[in-house]
Amino acid sequence: MTQLPLRAQLATALGRTAATLSRVTGRGDGSVIGGRISLVLEPDLLRQLAHDRKLALVSATNGKTTTTRLITSALQELGDVATNAFGANMPAGHVSALSSAKNAPYGVLEVDEKYLPEVIDTTGAGVVVLMNLSRDQMDRAGEIWLLAQKWRRALAGKNTHVIANADDPLVTWGASTAASVTWVSAGQPWKEDSWCCPECGGPIDRRGMDYVPPGTAGSGMVLSPVDDDWACRECTFRRPRPSWALDDDAVIDPRGQRWVLDIQLPGRANRANAVIALATAEAFGLPIERALPRLRQVKSVAGRYTTVERDGRHARLLLAKNPAGWLEAFDVLDPSLPVILSVNAQGPDGRDTSWLWDVDYRVLRGRPVYVAGERKLDLALRLDVAGVPFQLADSFAQALAAQRPGKVDVIANYTAFQQIRSEFGRAV
Repeated sequence: MTQLPLRAQLATALGRTAATLSRVTGRGDGSVIGGRISLVLEPDLLRQLAHDRKLALVSATNGKTTTTRLITSALQELGDVATNAFGANMPAGHVSALSSAKNAPYGVLEVDEKYLPEVIDTTGAGVVVLMNLSRDQMDRAGEIWLLAQKWRRALAGKNTHVIANADDPLVTWGASTAASVTWVSAGQPWKEDSWCCPECGGPIDRRGMDYVPPGTAGSGMVLSPVDDDWACRECTFRRPRPSWALDDDAVIDPRGQRWVLDIQLPGRANRANAVIALATAEAFGLPIERALPRLRQVKSVAGRYTTVERDGRHARLLLAKNPAGWLEAFDVLDPSLPVILSVNAQGPDGRDTSWLWDVDYRVLRGRPVYVAGERKLDLALRLDVAGVPFQLADSFAQALAAQRPGKVDVIANYTAFQQIRSEFGRAV
């Protein structure tokens, strides 16, 4: 990297000192406070730290922390990678990530959806990864169509290569102004936020298509599952032809070759994240045969999917922040196990819990369900209406103690999840 100006060097040094003090005093991992102090001293620091690096920015409503981790793991095959591993996904976190690995030639940064346009402009990142858009923290982020529109404006006229999920109409619309796009069929299990065309407002029809092998008429129509094709009924906006596709437990690459993923992270959502990561790695010049083994080494991400133990009770931690995230969490539940649910409504969660009514909790019928968290009564009412029997607990510790020794699944939203991690020493 080019040597930083003296002012920028001083800003990064003081930021790292503040981050270290934050960790030592137990106030946090330091990734936010360190970056904030650095930016006060040098407001242009993010631009300077990003200069001469090969950067990928990863943004989505769900899965961006995991996908960032997977891409980082793959690119470490090429060299050192700077990354915000624990999800500090606003400019302060980006400054901390880049300054803590100031000589890394590569960077993979998770970016909050709202901040993505600003970070694209500031860093000049060569690769942007867009995976999904659905309702989340509406009191902070606003209407998701507005986010997609901001993405379109930010990408227009930029020399940026985008890796985008073709199965999400809002992502497709947001990415379509980019100079270069690699379309990936990663799926879209949660469709409730994309039944209307963002181009004209008309209804979107969804219908199936099959994979056509390369070398035959219409080759490249790679769709998995087959109901992910979509098109507007009233205008020309429709699903672009993907060159990568998730096919059950495997990925089909642009040459039509099928690779079994065999990753350790559970569930369909993480297989979709892996396909996105492999497409991104190839955009950096890393072939799939070198990237895939590194993806297989990832076991957990910032505490997600970690199993913690107390008094013979083994609790697997799952994060679900919004309706789409709960759908993904349900996909990996063990139907034979009890489940503890914990919901808060602090600032990082969004204060409004009305989204609970968009989640279909009937899948939890027939198993023991325990409800904790600051907004446990909101969740309890929703479960009662869904006909799901449950028991209230004053705390997560009380809910865990009520279980028999053995395994239990835990689903929690963001701050509830972090509180549980703190109880177990922030397991990773």
